Amino acid sequence: MNFEFKSLLTISSLDFDDIAIWPKEIKICMSLMTALFIFGLSFYWLLAPLLPTIDEGVAQENALKNQYAAKYRIAAHLPAYETQLQQLQQDFVAMLQALPSSNETPGLLDDITDVGTSVGLGFKSLHWQPALAQAFYTELPIHIEVHGTYHDFGVFVTKIASLPRIVTLHDFVIQQDIDGLYLRLQAKTYRTDTRDQN
Repeated sequence: MNFEFKSLLTISSLDFDDIAIWPKEIKICMSLMTALFIFGLSFYWLLAPLLPTIDEGVAQENALKNQYAAKYRIAAHLPAYETQLQQLQQDFVAMLQALPSSNETPGLLDDITDVGTSVGLGFKSLHWQPALAQAFYTELPIHIEVHGTYHDFGVFVTKIASLPRIVTLHDFVIQQDIDGLYLRLQAKTYRTDTRDQN
């Protein structure tokens, strides 16, 4: 099949009424142009409105793949997470037991007094301050004023930190006094209402 380009030059002299007798080269070109035109219209009217939906579907597919990957990682490490959760629960129970209950708090003052006198400190003041209710616990502050040596203060703080109940120390003030050094601080212990109800 020979395609003669010279016959394309006669396209301006052709009549649409005589389309059946047009040269085959012109018929092929017109068929291709018609097919391209129909394809362009089809794309514009049928496929172009669907492109945003396809993009949304691709984005949703990527999001679902990322979710699947994250859930797969969690599922693959589930035994380790369960072991870690059990350990955290045991630690939490141990910490709750280290908090004094309401009937154990008066004995805490006795423990602090014993610790202080055993290291040679003299007490000027030791008393409970008003309790402060927090979201999950109640804070029980204790005002402490003692006099002694700097070394005795260090031993006192160390022994308070090693008490079986949780006690934190705050607001240290050390001043020179007639009797020697003077230490004022606030100790805090904590109580959970759930433990008192058990």
